[in-house]
Amino acid sequence: MNYDVKGNLRQVLGNLPTGVQLVAISKYHPSEYVVAAYDEGQRVFGESHEQELSRKYQELPKDIRWHFIGHLQTNKVKYIAPYISMIEAVDSLKLLREIDKHAARNGRVIDVLLELHIAEEETKYGLRRDDLFDLLDGGEWRSMSHVRICGLMMMASNVDDESQICSEFDLAAAIFDEVKAKYFADAPWFRERSWGMSHDYLLAVAHGSTMVRVGTAIFGPRI
Repeated sequence: MNYDVKGNLRQVLGNLPTGVQLVAISKYHPSEYVVAAYDEGQRVFGESHEQELSRKYQELPKDIRWHFIGHLQTNKVKYIAPYISMIEAVDSLKLLREIDKHAARNGRVIDVLLELHIAEEETKYGLRRDDLFDLLDGGEWRSMSHVRICGLMMMASNVDDESQICSEFDLAAAIFDEVKAKYFADAPWFRERSWGMSHDYLLAVAHGSTMVRVGTAIFGPRI
């Protein structure tokens, strides 16, 4: 291993205040890098491709909590439902239904985050604010006993303008507060605000994030 995974991990963790969880994004990185971070005590890792995730799940310790962080196709849910800890980017009612169905088949409750689309790039996935409230107002999710909605996730625009990034984080935080008050006031598990990546996680933490997704700053450039 030619990259100081352990040192980088310690540095990132040292920047995070109590109460902010690190999801170490291990996609496109070899299992030995995951092991190095695991040996330092990291237990939450993020992947975005079902086949790579399934291979790593088979190879690596079973107390790792895997998060699926990418755009998840409905036909892939059945493969990860037996073991996935959290699906971070739920962007449709159709996907939520599929997760509930396969979680039930596996006798599990799967934690999920609803993905907000705030960034200005059209390539980003996620629910616009109105679509998010339409989904929640519809109420079908309330009868899904095998998924647990734990919060929201988003990606800020990939720009150098820190004020724009901060305003997007603030907007996400405001929407979170609105959703929490209207739909999840009595749900202590609805608490996660997953925003912030390698290039902006310090800003994200300053603007309400409880969960950051950091890959490159720990594992180096993707292999």
